[in-house]
Parts: sequence; C-alpha cells; structure tokens
Amino acid sequence: MKVVLDTNVIVSAFLNPKGIPGEILSLVLSEKIILCYDNKILSEYTDVLTRSKFNFNKELVNDFLEFIKIYGEYIVAEYQDIQFIDEDDKIFYDVFRNSDANYIITGNKKHYPKEKNILLPREFKEI
Repeated sequence: MKVVLDTNVIVSAFLNPKGIPGEILSLVLSEKIILCYDNKILSEYTDVLTRSKFNFNKELVNDFLEFIKIYGEYIVAEYQDIQFIDEDDKIFYDVFRNSDANYIITGNKKHYPKEKNILLPREFKEI
C-alpha cells in the first residue's frame, strides 16, 4: 500500500509515537506502507520538523528524512488545477494524483476535496 502523509500527521507522530499517527508512521518505517513524496513535500517535512518550537531530536529528524529518500517513492508531480482552502496542502494532493498512492492521510481533511481516498488517521486505521 502507498500513501501520502500530510505534515501534520508526521508532526503528531513525533509528538506522540503511541497515538494513531505514530502507528501509521511505524507502518512506514517498518516498510509495510510506502510513503510517496516529491521535493516540495520533502522540503515541507524538513522545514516543519526542524522548527525550534518542536525541539525534535535533530538526529532522529535527519534519520527519518534519509529513510524517506531511500525507502519512499519519489514522484514527479504535475500541477493539478484545483483550488484549495490552504494552498500549502496542495503539494500533497499533486503527489497523490500523480502517483498510484491509495490514500492521503491528513489531520485537516476539510482542507482537501471531498474524496473517499482522503482520510483522517483514525479513518485510515479502521481500514
């Protein structure tokens, strides 16, 4: 199975590894799920995970980012002509539409088009 993870899911997983986002990230790290990404997503992950307000372990963040580069699936994402409430979330949708990912998993489902393959972490867990 392949997914696109919104940054908010990854941040939640880093903050609470025992929560549902943490479980999802564990599936990625154990290679049971393949994470689809492009350079924009990787840049977004890097920017957010290295913010001083989170104070995440730098080595852990770097290891995670390297893991994505090695085990994730890099996608060349073409722009999708669709309006978004939060244009920052569009990068995830572009990768989703240009890949064979099964789902986008996000904590902000309302920012995305109403599609059955865009799920909250708890909805993904139920599948």
